[in-house]
Amino acid sequence: MNKGKKLYEGKAKIIYETKEKGLAIQHFKDDATAFNNKKKATVEGKGVLNNRISEHILNNLNQVGIKNHLVKRLNMREQLIKLVEIIPIEVIVRNIATGSLTKRLGVTDGTVLEKPLIEFCYKKDELDDPLIAKEHIFAFNWATKEEIKIIEEMTFRINDFMSGMFRGIGIKLVDFKLEFGRIWNNDQKEVILADEISPDTCRLWDIKSEKKLDKDRFRKDLGNIIQAYQEVARRLGIVPETTNVSEVNFKKPTSINIKKR
Repeated sequence: MNKGKKLYEGKAKIIYETKEKGLAIQHFKDDATAFNNKKKATVEGKGVLNNRISEHILNNLNQVGIKNHLVKRLNMREQLIKLVEIIPIEVIVRNIATGSLTKRLGVTDGTVLEKPLIEFCYKKDELDDPLIAKEHIFAFNWATKEEIKIIEEMTFRINDFMSGMFRGIGIKLVDFKLEFGRIWNNDQKEVILADEISPDTCRLWDIKSEKKLDKDRFRKDLGNIIQAYQEVARRLGIVPETTNVSEVNFKKPTSINIKKR
């Protein structure tokens, strides 16, 4: 499928139009960013891995009734997706306290929460994606009460499914970010899951060692970023245990090349 004009470019992905109504192409970049784009680098192969991992997770969520924007993976870096009207809210799910939560509230890092905690952030890079309450969402008409109810119900279901999926491969799902969008379905707007789910958007710790297998390796200068993402892909069964590397079939080794920008 041929790409049309660029519709949107974010920190990690580019969205292109297609000739098919209601469909777009999502391209995964190798760009790595942290602290709301204040720290940047290029990590070769990251986009390939995120494409494969997100495809795997979204397909599995679809099979358990979580509608999302993925139609199919096109190649090593691109997916065909439904074109959605993104709701300008990031939904953060926390199962274990770490990161900004511990800094804001003085909670001990690694505290297991009794129940999953959902937080909302206003999706606005120039404002550093500020934490917001539901009252802000309704006051500024970013989403309706019915939409937020649907989003919360879907979020808890996604967390239940993903927690079990990762637990089964020896990984703790510490926290993760979700985004949702609207599509037209039979002349009515429907809320579906959008964006990606990958080590870029999740905190993933090895159950035994608590080794970080996510973007914290970039945030905290821990190194071995690609190896960590590959480990997640291997455990999910996306690539064979014996495989070391990237490209479409992950047949050749991938070297890490981080270029500070």
